[in-house]
Amino acid sequence: FVAPGQASRGDKVRLRRMPIADVVRGKRVVMIDYSIVRGATSARIVKVLREAGAKEIHVRVSAPPFVNPCYSGTDIDSRDNLIACHHTVEEIAQIIGADSLGYLSLDGARKMASGGTGEGYCTACFGSEYPTEIPTKTSKARFERPPPEQDKEEG
Repeated sequence: FVAPGQASRGDKVRLRRMPIADVVRGKRVVMIDYSIVRGATSARIVKVLREAGAKEIHVRVSAPPFVNPCYSGTDIDSRDNLIACHHTVEEIAQIIGADSLGYLSLDGARKMASGGTGEGYCTACFGSEYPTEIPTKTSKARFERPPPEQDKEEG
């Protein structure tokens, strides 16, 4: 979410995710990620692990699949680019090149975030109802403002 475009995100993956081939080669690897939104970053990481010689790659995600836009701060403004809206878990595993894929359940996320009660935690982007009204202006740029004009000194 930090990088402005997919190419830039890909560059960051290449720079930050360099496995040690001697450690990975011939091994079964469990890759844990916090989320899969579009799938491109996960696919790049799986590819790098395969190139390093991993025998199997099993991806586990510490969030449920993103299936709805988030209007409360996460950089997800449309269902169009959400991979889980268009593919099953098995299809996503194949798309990203993983041998298996598993997500945290929605119920598990609720319980973890709320001390076991499942109460008071927004799960709208994972498939639940929105706790607030959906904004009418939903583009990512809605939070951006032009820089303030500098005070001009009269000379």
